[in-house]
Order: sequence, then structure tokens, then C-alpha cells
Amino acid sequence: MVNAARPSRADYYKVLADTLPANALVVTSLGNASYLWAAMHHAPENFYIEDAMGLALPLALGLAIAQPARPVVVVEGDGAVLMHLGALVTVGAVAPDNLTVLLIQNGVHAASGGQALTNAALDLAELARSTGIARATNVATPQAFASAIGSAPAGHGAQVLVLSTEPDVEVVRPPIALDPVLTKHRFMAAIGAPRYIPTMFGGGRLESE
Repeated sequence: MVNAARPSRADYYKVLADTLPANALVVTSLGNASYLWAAMHHAPENFYIEDAMGLALPLALGLAIAQPARPVVVVEGDGAVLMHLGALVTVGAVAPDNLTVLLIQNGVHAASGGQALTNAALDLAELARSTGIARATNVATPQAFASAIGSAPAGHGAQVLVLSTEPDVEVVRPPIALDPVLTKHRFMAAIGAPRYIPTMFGGGRLESE
């Protein structure tokens, strides 16, 4: 839940950058979730979402299923997860052991200008637990985040950490152009995914076929 004195997103990102496994894949939602992470820890294994609010979690879930040997971390916002709550429910049902969900709870729709959520104090960890995600915890400090991330043994489903965070509506300038097509191709090359070749009138094939 949102508390009175909150750390910044950058405070949590510093911990994430220091603790991230070398083979991890990171999906970040639109706005500063992507811009700041690119500024602090740009890597080909990062997938930056642009202009698709609430779709970072579904993408990360698919990656976790397709890449079971690699840790997958997704940074999603409180407003975005409430827009697509079915994604959280599906995570609870599928229960991928290699997925860590970081929910930034700042109480606002930061990417669209800072409009307040209808229920900014909602206990998102309790909400996640109600969907079947047992490893769901509210986190109020970077120190608690460092202790919590990756703390549970494998075989216990996804982990959800709700990070109480100060709103950051001022846009951070990323060090690279976050072009969706370039992001896709760079990420596909990093994970060794074959290129999809479309054909006329629908259909298509993978490059390796």
C-alpha cells in the first residue's frame, strides 16, 4: 500500500540493477518505467513497452512461459494493472516460477499526466494473493526490496512485489530512441528468437522453417 514517505522509482531501480541475474529478461511498461530503466541499465535483454498501457505484464507472462530457464522481471504500474486485471489473474493461474512482477504503486496514472487513481490506497499485494499468487508482498523501502526480491525458493509460482513509490510525472530522457520496432528486433536477437516472415493474404512462417 502507498505510505506517507515514499522512495523514488530510481531508488528501487538501483537495487534491481545490482541484484539482476546476468541472464534475466526485463520488460518495462510505458513512460518513465522504461525511460528511467533505459537510462540506468540499458541492455538488449530489456523490452521497453511504448504506448500500450497495461500490456507489459501479459508480454512478460508469455516470455516466462517461452523462456523457462531465464528469470523474467516485469515493471508494471498500479493504474495499468488495474486496467488489465485479467493478466494478474492469469499469472496466478499459470504460476510461472521464473516470473517476478514489480508493481509500482504511486497512486497516479503517471504516464498520462499524474491523474489520481480512483483507489490509490488499494492493497495490491492482497489483491494479487486473491488471484492465487502466494508470494505477493507490499514493499516500502529499497532495503526491504533487496531482501524480498528472489528470496523464495523455486517451485512456488510467480512473485509479486508492490513497491510503494513517489510519483514521477516529469519525463526522463532515455539515452536511446525507444522505437518499438528496433526494440523488438534487438530483443529478439538477444534471446535468439527466429524472425517472423509475413506472407501475402495472411499467415506467415518463422525464418528457421
